[in-house]
Amino acid sequence: MPMRALWLLLIVLLLSGATLSFAADPRMPNKTDRCPVCGMFVAPYPEWVATIQFKDDSQLFFDGAKDLFKYYFALPTKDDPRTREQIRDIFLTDYYTMQLRSAGELYLIRGSDVYGPMGHELVPVAGEEAAKTFARDHGSTHILTLDQLTPELLPED
Repeated sequence: MPMRALWLLLIVLLLSGATLSFAADPRMPNKTDRCPVCGMFVAPYPEWVATIQFKDDSQLFFDGAKDLFKYYFALPTKDDPRTREQIRDIFLTDYYTMQLRSAGELYLIRGSDVYGPMGHELVPVAGEEAAKTFARDHGSTHILTLDQLTPELLPED
């Protein structure tokens, strides 16, 4: 597309009142960030970091996917009036690469022999084949997508 056409498209979008929103890469927790569910410091467990990024660019950090989703399913609360609609994205640490990835790109394995900082954990894994391999290697038969996750499916503490 020629440069002139790109400029014209941008002007039309701006004049029409369209808003452009770009998701920022999540930052990592610092040594003072605590999980709002259990109160643990998050930074000592980089292989389990989970974060919610809000549309106002604020972030909350969790010591694992289980606590993040406990928080998520409880919104809003008397202590936190934020809603799910205010969330820009949810990021979880992929088990194999230890990279933060959008939760929608990951499979969540429940009921494995791998424990997180708070015991039984949802283990995020990128890719269906990797999820099947993890489940087979670690004794789990529960592979979930983000859309399939419900409060009842969260691991017990």
